[in-house]
Amino acid sequence: MENIERLVIIGANDFQKKLVEKANALGYETHVFAWEEGAVAKDIADFFYSVSITEKDEILKHVVQIEPIGICSIASDLAMPTVNYIANKLGLVANSIECTEVTTNKFEMRKVLSSNRLPCPKYQLVNSASELNYDDLKFPLIIKPVDRSGSRGIYKVEKYDDIEYAIQNAKYVSFTDRVLVEEYVEGKEFSIEYISKNGLHKFLQITEKFTTGSPYFIERGHLSPARLSDDKKKEIRDIVEKSLNALKVKNGASHSEVKITSDGEVKIIEIAARMGGDFIGSDMVYISTRFDFLSAVINVATRKTIDLDYQLTEYIALVGFVFNAKDKERFELAQKQFPYIVKEYEIKKDMGTVSDSSSRNGYYILNIHNDKELSDVLGILGLEETTYDFV
Repeated sequence: MENIERLVIIGANDFQKKLVEKANALGYETHVFAWEEGAVAKDIADFFYSVSITEKDEILKHVVQIEPIGICSIASDLAMPTVNYIANKLGLVANSIECTEVTTNKFEMRKVLSSNRLPCPKYQLVNSASELNYDDLKFPLIIKPVDRSGSRGIYKVEKYDDIEYAIQNAKYVSFTDRVLVEEYVEGKEFSIEYISKNGLHKFLQITEKFTTGSPYFIERGHLSPARLSDDKKKEIRDIVEKSLNALKVKNGASHSEVKITSDGEVKIIEIAARMGGDFIGSDMVYISTRFDFLSAVINVATRKTIDLDYQLTEYIALVGFVFNAKDKERFELAQKQFPYIVKEYEIKKDMGTVSDSSSRNGYYILNIHNDKELSDVLGILGLEETTYDFV
């Protein structure tokens, strides 16, 4: 009698590769769907299907034949509509189609959060600068596509003359040609990871973000746990949990982003019903808490038990990204001085121009042991520098 548990995974990039590796280790037969180009998980999957992750009905035809126990993906807004569409069609565990729509479209998300009186910046949906109502918005502004992640198409605008360029740039990378214009929230940015099952939410970690700054805000690195007071962490958790409920997030991972202003006010940047990218979910949560986030995502998708009462430990995880030769030299210096903290790294030999998070030239994942060591490493790496020329 056949006793094979099959798991469908949507996507095959570097982040999904970690999910495929975990599923293989747990004994699942893995069926992975993605374009061939960039599909680094292809060689470790039991079965690989060269189909775009947006081709929902084409993938559904294959999945009906596969008869999986579950379907999932991590760190990809683009994959989640396909995951939830197929899961809802086949009676597998997922979030609702309504949840998918409001967590993958930043405008729809803003509408839901604002209607629930959750703290958001003022916003407008536009196709051109002529549609903006300046009575409701004040400079500086953030312009972004409604349907992309990883800092793609995001631009900070200080004056009217730059708005049309920024809008057209955002439309160019958008899949729907729709652009969100928001008042810029000045402050430090943080991300928050949760795992949910049947509407119950378990907090996992708050991560501190380092970016290139204005105007593109590409992530340079992440630190877990964030350096915040217990009271501020509780405030953030309360806001995020109310947001998850408002957006009807019931199953799987979620990745939320907030900013804290100079006045201490928390503002929601976005809520995504998927694991955070940049190795936050796949590596940093485990390093900093010892909670196996990847296994939990698979267990929720396959109706297996997860421990919502798991007692989190507290260690320090740091992820950094290489943009240029100077970043590479800094990492090599930190590696020489603290070789035992390096968990994983990969740096391109030939460095290209960085335009967004997908074109960065390398990464490193560190497990740091104490606050003194953290201070020394951050100083070497320069992640806290407020001005950064990455071109």
